Amino acid sequence: MELRTRALQTLCLTDPAQKVASAQLLHAQAATLSIAKTDFQPFGDPPGRPARPVLVERVVKPHRSPFTPDGLATLLHTVAHIEFNAINLALDAAWRFDGMPDAFYLDWVRVAAEEAHHFSLLRAHLQSLEGPGTPPVRWDYGDFPAHDGLWTVCAATAVDVVARMALVPRTLEARGLDATPLIQAKLRRVATSQALRAVEILETILTDEVGHVAIGNHWYRWLCQRDGLDPVAYYRVLAQRYDAPTPKPPFNTQARLQAGFTDEELAILLA
Repeated sequence: MELRTRALQTLCLTDPAQKVASAQLLHAQAATLSIAKTDFQPFGDPPGRPARPVLVERVVKPHRSPFTPDGLATLLHTVAHIEFNAINLALDAAWRFDGMPDAFYLDWVRVAAEEAHHFSLLRAHLQSLEGPGTPPVRWDYGDFPAHDGLWTVCAATAVDVVARMALVPRTLEARGLDATPLIQAKLRRVATSQALRAVEILETILTDEVGHVAIGNHWYRWLCQRDGLDPVAYYRVLAQRYDAPTPKPPFNTQARLQAGFTDEELAILLA
């Protein structure tokens, strides 16, 4: 079976543990697989997702401090949901777009495996937490409502690989580079062993996400060069066309530079 077909089948899996295992196995076997597609026949409707969490247009949460067990659980669940979506986003890029170099598909399969690792770390930590009660409350992925904003942008850019590279890794996922240090600072103030373990997990995620955004930057610029487009000017066109969210400060300028954003792009953000 070919790599892109396997990516699509993994995308269609609904059980989180099965999706994680399949994404990681696909990456491990990628070098032995043919990449060119033959005939895509998904055995489900992508993206495959479990029945829970309940997906809502806008998550309205009561204020829950991470200083409380349920507040920390809510925070971890939110990040875990982002990482679960990120598995699907990477797999979708790996199977959907024809005519790209082999390295494009291999890059996104690797990203999917790393996102699967992130999700597994967060889910295991969420499951380890204990809340008040007798017996103590235990949490898992799916126990809190979640939003579907990431996949909405993915669906909107399904026929435009340039827009996908511009607006998913370089916009939505790049927001994580800015947000993660703020979350880590808050958890350090909590200072419990559970909160500090979450800080460690987020550091692993942040390091990998710099590389993921860099992949998006690389392929966006490659596509712009191929199509004779100015990447800075055309990004504005795409952001307006698809009503992309505007990044808000504070910005993690060091991480953005490491991820391949130019001084000109950062100057526009900071203006």
